[in-house]
Amino acid sequence: MRKFLVVLDDSRECLNAMRYAALRAAHTGAGVQILSVIPPEEYQHWMGVADLMRQEARERIEAHFEVFAKWMRDRQGVNPELVIREGDPAAEILAQVKADPQVGILVLGAGTDKSGPGPLVTQMSRNSGTLPIPITIVPGDMSKERLEAIT
Repeated sequence: MRKFLVVLDDSRECLNAMRYAALRAAHTGAGVQILSVIPPEEYQHWMGVADLMRQEARERIEAHFEVFAKWMRDRQGVNPELVIREGDPAAEILAQVKADPQVGILVLGAGTDKSGPGPLVTQMSRNSGTLPIPITIVPGDMSKERLEAIT
């Protein structure tokens, strides 16, 4: 089964990327894989403190994931899977794409502020010519109604 890979983070635009991936998956019989990456710089402390912080980060991610997963299951009939990785977000996205051959499309949300679409969209766009899958970039300020109409 083909999967839409979408990145779960704390950005506002993440919501539209999640909606788009779920709607497209529901309409095409695909799956959704949600990837959350814990950056390594969060754990530059003593080993015991780092382990505790890592566990707390995983618990936050799992709680955040459950909100999206419940909506996807209840509204779209899609049962997403969660993948948590640690490292540089762009590198971990590429590693996940290589690790799971069923991932067919990367879905990212673009930021709407004056600083640009966001570091992840910028970095992945620069590498888009050599990626093994296409990228769909969802505007962060697109309305829910418009998203539903285009999916």
